[in-house]
Amino acid sequence: MSTIASLNIGELGYISEESLDFIPLKLLEMGCLPGAEVQLIQIAPLKDPLYICVNGSHLAIRKETASKIKILKANI
Repeated sequence: MSTIASLNIGELGYISEESLDFIPLKLLEMGCLPGAEVQLIQIAPLKDPLYICVNGSHLAIRKETASKIKILKANI
């Protein structure tokens, strides 16, 4: 299974239910819930943090955190 950190720029995915235990409370409050659509918008020059769009909200998260959040990639 893929993680947010494994997305390519512009690629979509959906947060997996099994990631719930690894998502920090702060991100849960901002809408990073299982089933939420995630798109990688940009990667910082040193590869950390990652700039993502979750259900229309733009967030910057650390690569370490992104590598723990499992996703299901969207089939386009």
